[in-house]
Amino acid sequence: MKRVAFVFTQGPHGSAGGREGLDALLATSALSEDLGVFFIGDGVLQLLPGQQPEKILARNYIATFGVLPLYDVEQCYLCQASLQERGLSQVTDWMLEAEVLAPDALRQRLAGYDAVMTF
Repeated sequence: MKRVAFVFTQGPHGSAGGREGLDALLATSALSEDLGVFFIGDGVLQLLPGQQPEKILARNYIATFGVLPLYDVEQCYLCQASLQERGLSQVTDWMLEAEVLAPDALRQRLAGYDAVMTF
């Protein structure tokens, strides 16, 4: 089976990208064990703890990225530059355990995948 990477670039509010990407990721996890999940740009906000979407009536927000280990999805990465740009470098209690990588290392890791799906 091909190695498949899922790249999340959109924030958790305002679009259904996170939900659609997570659905695709969970479906693919049933077919492949070699998945990588990358959070880049506003995508890093998907894993920010303590969000309260009900206060802004956000229906697209999902707090279920934390279930990925239950589906044996363990290769998760956060972009260090994206965290710094958003003032999140000090956050350590992410919704999901993820390795923080510098942009060059992240691109190198991403290049090792056969297919890349971006949400």
